Amino acid sequence: MWNSRNLQTMFSSHHELDFSRLVCALERTPRISFLHDYNGTKILAIQMDLLKERPVIYYIPADRLGHYLSYGFKNGKEEAGVVDSISESTKIYSPIVKIKSLPASLRPASEVQPDKYELLELDDLASLAKLSYGYEEAPFPLFAFPHNSKWLIGVFMNFNEDGPSYFCHFALDSEPKQPFLKYAMHNGNMPVFTDNLNEHGYSYIKIIKLQETHPIINYG
Repeated sequence: MWNSRNLQTMFSSHHELDFSRLVCALERTPRISFLHDYNGTKILAIQMDLLKERPVIYYIPADRLGHYLSYGFKNGKEEAGVVDSISESTKIYSPIVKIKSLPASLRPASEVQPDKYELLELDDLASLAKLSYGYEEAPFPLFAFPHNSKWLIGVFMNFNEDGPSYFCHFALDSEPKQPFLKYAMHNGNMPVFTDNLNEHGYSYIKIIKLQETHPIINYG
């Protein structure tokens, strides 16, 4: 993840699948992935937020080159890959746009300390699901990463454009193993983690696991 003042790899060892889920899963229109060089390495990147007018961008190393990032399910399991053409109607494709050189506003400047998100801890996963779905028709993705002995899972949110930005989160005792959070507001049951999107009567929120603790959160 990087913004104009910070650059650091964040995605887990299954980074291509996490990044594909981020740009494709549960989206009405897949997000565009951007390909460019960073320190001699090709990376795929996407802007997900603005923090004090600075772009916050998540990225992975681009191990393979192509025109599209594909995402779909096979035998009930997620699969992702970089391909040169749109060939399967059952899959979702994120166009890969190649950037020759970054503008100054997107180049990292690590010598300046960036602004940070404030922590806002929630009492349960139901509150997190409500926040994720509360402001948009499509839910905000949930980001999960290790912090001390816990795993934090949450959503980045700004309640006032001129105010601070928050990481609204719930603390888990262990790493979430499934890629989605399933819930139904009408029955009062707690959300549960799942890898199955085919159960009727539920809503789903995608989970993006990061390799390391998020670097631009104020942990107090």
